[in-house]
Amino acid sequence: MSDYADVAVLVPCYNEEAAIGTVVRDFAAHLPGAAIYVYDNNSSDGTAEVARAAGAIVRREPLQGKGHVLRRMFSDIEAHIYVLVDGDSTYDAASAPAMVARLRDERLDMVNGARVTEIEAAYRRGHVLGNRVLSGLVAGIFGDRLRDLLSGYRVFSRRFVKSFPALAAGFETETELTVHALELSMPIAEIDTPYRERPPGSASKLSTYRDGFRILRTIVVLAKQERPFAFFGLIAAVLAVIGLGLAAPVVLTYLHTGLVPRLPTALLSTGLEVIACLSFFCGLVLDTVSRARLETKRLFYLQHSIESGRNAPGTAI
Repeated sequence: MSDYADVAVLVPCYNEEAAIGTVVRDFAAHLPGAAIYVYDNNSSDGTAEVARAAGAIVRREPLQGKGHVLRRMFSDIEAHIYVLVDGDSTYDAASAPAMVARLRDERLDMVNGARVTEIEAAYRRGHVLGNRVLSGLVAGIFGDRLRDLLSGYRVFSRRFVKSFPALAAGFETETELTVHALELSMPIAEIDTPYRERPPGSASKLSTYRDGFRILRTIVVLAKQERPFAFFGLIAAVLAVIGLGLAAPVVLTYLHTGLVPRLPTALLSTGLEVIACLSFFCGLVLDTVSRARLETKRLFYLQHSIESGRNAPGTAI
């Protein structure tokens, strides 16, 4: 049997007729024997036909958005090792064997492909800056273990895939993948991989500002869910400082004159301090809930073998 008979290559696609054939052929050449699945997400061009002609197993996901496609892929496909890659032919298939080998040899749950390129058209400066800012934010909250938060090129163990909740709908799914690994302290690694520009006729589906704000919102929501004490504690501290700043002149005036001439300011500062206290105790309570959720997720994660699937490798249910 091939060394890659237990590998499934997952390719989410939307209108990638110009690139998908190359992607399928390249991964078939570098991972011989691997099952290559292309999930067509309501493409209006010939993406499905081109992928099928190149040798891929083609499925369809009607709910629009990469997160929906990823959820369906992870649910349907049984394998020992999963290679996730975008269908735009920007990622280097030649890096896949090294990523798979790293996952196997070190018994990891995820290997992230960190994009490296000198081609500005492939990785625009605005995207580079946004990725660094968002990656730094995630590193500060959840741990500094990956450099490329938004990479669409990753290799997973079965244990990762079958324990991943996949709640996102769009491009913010990469953020969820990263936080899932960091929150459960999974064994992970990162490998530099070449990144190139799209072939002629292929257009990016990523909206710099819209999807950037959606990713930022996802990070904030995940921080609230997974780090509630830090999240609400920060809010409490800010409100408390503002409240004390407003209260200081009122208190000084009262100490000197025995009067409270600025009653609205006194009421506002009192309200802010009350809200700060409520936020602090909400953080304490939610932190207990979050810890219980984390323990449950950890136990569910440990129920899955890092390799073995119930069905034959690379088959879809």
